[in-house]
Amino acid sequence: MTSKHNSIHSDFSFRVLPVIEKQVFRMGIAGNYGIDSSDVEWAAEQGANYWVWGASFKKVTAGIKEVIRKDREKHVVSLLGWGFFGWQVRQSIEKALRKLNTDYLDVFKLGWLGRTSTYSQGVVDSLLKLKQEGKIKAIGASIHDRKRAGKLALDSELDLLMIRYNAKHTGAEEDIFPHLKKRTPSVVSYTALAWQQLINPMKDIEMAPWPSSKEEAKIPPLTPELCYRFVLSNPHVHLVLTGPKNREQLVMNFREIQQGALTPEELDWIRQYGKLIKSKKKFDYIK
Repeated sequence: MTSKHNSIHSDFSFRVLPVIEKQVFRMGIAGNYGIDSSDVEWAAEQGANYWVWGASFKKVTAGIKEVIRKDREKHVVSLLGWGFFGWQVRQSIEKALRKLNTDYLDVFKLGWLGRTSTYSQGVVDSLLKLKQEGKIKAIGASIHDRKRAGKLALDSELDLLMIRYNAKHTGAEEDIFPHLKKRTPSVVSYTALAWQQLINPMKDIEMAPWPSSKEEAKIPPLTPELCYRFVLSNPHVHLVLTGPKNREQLVMNFREIQQGALTPEELDWIRQYGKLIKSKKKFDYIK
């Protein structure tokens, strides 16, 4: 792993986010799965700078607060919130600003749009006002309804879309990605491992040999490395989120992104594997 004096650098590993206009390491960190503040500070030393935070992310709050205190303009703080009314959105943002001791959030994401958040005129007006006041730089939303996400990509006030995209769920390639060119919102992908389904062994899976001789792991199933690289090999995706349970997983995930983009042959193989998993593993947490 790289040291703080030799952080991760490559064209594949970094991307500038539209509207926010900051360069980010393409693996964003969600701190609600087990890591703590010391892990956040370690990750920042390696080059990580996109942090997903929510009111319940207590174990990483102090760490995020510390890394942004040292160099606020280097880091992107993404608040994953909710809201059905404009006043709720404003309240959660202003509370987060106090909690993290910062003057602004880089992006506020309406969580699970259509379920725990609404894209009403009142909410939009409140977010635009907060943006005008400089309390947020960008307006985002996490959304599972791909058809609606495609429409919002074409025409809305959203600057960022947080969507599900992985080798098992590739529907964004038809429903969302073709609509990005008009406004170029940022795209943040999550569930790269399809809730572990892509990396857990499954019976009665027959695949041709892995096309690359460089891969030493026994495939199938996929490795986490291949899942993340599959997502990031798509040019429409600005960054992928990871939710490591501990420092060991965090270190492994960082190493994975350094391998760069997959070849067309590798992408085709993984896509075929994802289709097989989807045909056998129909249950999803989100339909």
